[in-house]
Amino acid sequence: MPALDLYSDPVELTAALVDVPSVSGEEGVLADTIEQALREQAGHLEVVRDGHAVLARTTLGRPSRVVFAGHIDTVPVNDNLPVRRATGPDGDRLHGLGTVDMKGGDAVFLSLAATVRAPRHDMTFVFYDCEEVEATRNGLGRIERTLPDWLDGDLAVVGEPSNAVVEAGCQGSLRFEVRCTGARAHTARAWMGVNAVHALELPLRRLAEYQARQVDIDGLTYREGMQAVRVTGGVSGNVVPDEAVLTVNHRFAPDRTLEQAEEHVAEVFDGFELTFVDRSPPAPPGLTAPAAAELVRASGGQPVAKLGWTDVARFAARGIPAVNYGPGDPTLAHTQQENVDTREITGVADVLREFLAD
Repeated sequence: MPALDLYSDPVELTAALVDVPSVSGEEGVLADTIEQALREQAGHLEVVRDGHAVLARTTLGRPSRVVFAGHIDTVPVNDNLPVRRATGPDGDRLHGLGTVDMKGGDAVFLSLAATVRAPRHDMTFVFYDCEEVEATRNGLGRIERTLPDWLDGDLAVVGEPSNAVVEAGCQGSLRFEVRCTGARAHTARAWMGVNAVHALELPLRRLAEYQARQVDIDGLTYREGMQAVRVTGGVSGNVVPDEAVLTVNHRFAPDRTLEQAEEHVAEVFDGFELTFVDRSPPAPPGLTAPAAAELVRASGGQPVAKLGWTDVARFAARGIPAVNYGPGDPTLAHTQQENVDTREITGVADVLREFLAD
């Protein structure tokens, strides 16, 4: 089993984490490595294991607690391991799977866990599994069932890549199917049937004409969207299709609940049969919480709205303000070219140390 030095530079720690493959469902070796490092090098922390997740926390009796959460899994390897270092005109960079999503954030959290011994807030660290796959396998969901008190706090910081800027809240997401039916017939006698694929013309036109909102919440702008992501239908090359399904994804601002978003979708596709196949709630910015305001001040930058969905929503659903804050450009996540500017790793670590300093 590889060894981690939690007292090393967070950049070196990132490289070490990247070189331990941890595709979703195969995080065991990395979880073992993290657990061993925390138990051997951070004796001031309570450490527990839950499946392929490792959790650690202080119990200093501080009046507030901050939860730092980072997933340790990655998407499948794409000829982008082991880690590679490069120096260019734009600085030093680490290239490799997970450098952005999100072992850079994990490295920062592990460094804080070992080296910050007297923080102003009590700290909880959650290194969890299966974030990159279906929500039912997400390690945070399992931990919420098995160890719910470990997710309690006054602020949650999720270390997803955010260009080293505080990203507040997140959009909600709905995926649903618009189903059209018809009647089969031989294409040589097409007038005897009803073509379900042709019936998709109207819902597709509604999508093409749809005007997505831009919503300002607490000074942050959330851009919504509704897009067709899949079309299925057809029986064979000589049969008029009797069923066609249009799959649509709707990203919506956190001023709407899941139920309100579903009502809106139903209005847009009035007259059509809808089936909701995936539902993820949004998270409000939460920047008015005292600990969140402290973090924004420490970062010295202007927070922005999170336009995707992240696990901050899981904390928000528990009534805990949550933000995304981590090194790396999220547009590089899941690509073969994944790489991170080492200055962002160092910068995020420095900001969080200042935020935690007593």
